[in-house]
Formats: sequence, structure tokens, C-alpha cells
Amino acid sequence: MLERAATEPASPPTDPAGDTRPVEFRGGGFMPRTGRTAGWVALVLVIGLWQLAGSARLVNPLFLPPPSAIVRAIWQLALSGALWHHLSWSIMRIGTGWILGTVAGVVIGFAIGLSSLARGIGITFISALFPIPKIALLPLLILWLGIGEEPKIATIALGVFFSTAISVYSGVDNVPRNLIRMAQSFNVPFHAIVRRVIWPGALPSILAGFRITASVALLLVVSAEMIGAEYGIGAFVLQAGNLMQTDQLLAGVVILSLFGLAVGKLINWLETRLLHWR
Repeated sequence: MLERAATEPASPPTDPAGDTRPVEFRGGGFMPRTGRTAGWVALVLVIGLWQLAGSARLVNPLFLPPPSAIVRAIWQLALSGALWHHLSWSIMRIGTGWILGTVAGVVIGFAIGLSSLARGIGITFISALFPIPKIALLPLLILWLGIGEEPKIATIALGVFFSTAISVYSGVDNVPRNLIRMAQSFNVPFHAIVRRVIWPGALPSILAGFRITASVALLLVVSAEMIGAEYGIGAFVLQAGNLMQTDQLLAGVVILSLFGLAVGKLINWLETRLLHWR
């Protein structure tokens, strides 16, 4: 009798009248949803309050110019051609440094993830060199490579390389080992396992690393241009700050923010195209 009662499924709770009483679902917690309108509404409200404070002279425009002054400064820079001149130099440095650092990081990251010898050597060097601020190496790189674009590009490439290598070998380590063993049991060649099992399994982590390295490259190019460049968004922001032209300074900051948003949208598009199987 007790065994029969233990094996029978529990009946839904009922009220005294004998009707079934629905139970509220409690498993929906810890599932935040991305609101598409809330963020934009909040941004518009902040910009509106900022503009009202500037128009009412509640804030000194020398310290914080209103959004209208920033938009006007961006428009004037675009008409004069200075915006595109500075932006083209920054994009060239970011693109070259990011590509070099990413290619090297992907190769070394896969080597660390797939080879015991490379793991023993690579993790040691990465752990020792990764915490060093890469912008601190710029004076040394100038001594080695001379005054020109090479030290700035090398600084960006170094910053991108370490983050990419870490994300790649972490993604390789997170690939389910039962999938790799299953492929090995069917005598699938090593290069085919890497291409069809390890690469797709590590791709989400690699793309997440790309999102981080894009921000790292943007930070490093601004810092490098502030230290040793005549043209570029970082050099423009530094010059505007030295001249106390806060509207142009914030115009440069807004341009950097828009550039970062554009890169983020590009990575989102890559994730949609490459991770459609998820």
C-alpha cells in the first residue's frame, strides 16, 4: 500500500469544493529581457534635461556645453573636413593593429588549446605579460621602431593579441569533450575535428573576445594618439582640451562613442550570421 502511494503521481491541489486550483508558475526568475524602447527613452530624457540645464544657464557652458553646441561642433568639423581627416587616421591605426593582433591571437590561442607544449609555454608568458599596461610600452616601442605609425600600431596589436589569445584558448577548452571523442571514435582526421567541431564550439567565445578587443583597440588608439600623434581623434581631443574648447572636446568623445557603437553593431551582425545554428 505504501509502495503504491509512493509511485503514484501527486494529484493537483484542489479546493474544498473539489475543483482543480491552478498553481502560479514560479520558474521565470533570473530571466532579464532586453527592452528596446526603455534605453532610448532614458537617453532622450537625459539629453533633454542636459539641454534645458544648458539653455537656462544652470551649468557653465565652459565646463559642460549643451548638446546643441556639441552637435554644432560636429557639423562644423564635418564641413571643414577635419573630422574625416582625423577619423581616417584613427580607423587606419585601429584596423591595422586589430587585424595583426587578432590573427596572432587566434593562432596562438588555438595552439595553446590544442598543444600541451604550447599550453605550458604560452600560458606562462601570457600570465606574465598580460597585466602590463600596453600604453606603457609605447616609449620603448618608439625607441625600437622609430617615430611613426609603427609604434602606435604595435601598441594596439599587443593589447588585442593577449585578449584574443585568452578568449580563443578558453573557447577551445569549453568545447564539450564528448563531441571530440565521438569524432575520434569515427576516425575523423585531426584537421577535420578542428574545423567542424572545435572551431564552431569555440566561436561564441571568440566573437565575445572580438567585442572586448574592439574596445581595447579604441582605448589604446586614443591613448597612443594623445602621446605621440599629430592627427587622429585622440590628438584632436587632446588639442581641444589644451585650448579649453570643451564643445569640440565632447564632440570628439561623441564621435568615439558612435564609432564604438558601430563596431558593436558589426559584431552583432557577425554573431547573427556565424552563430545561426544556436
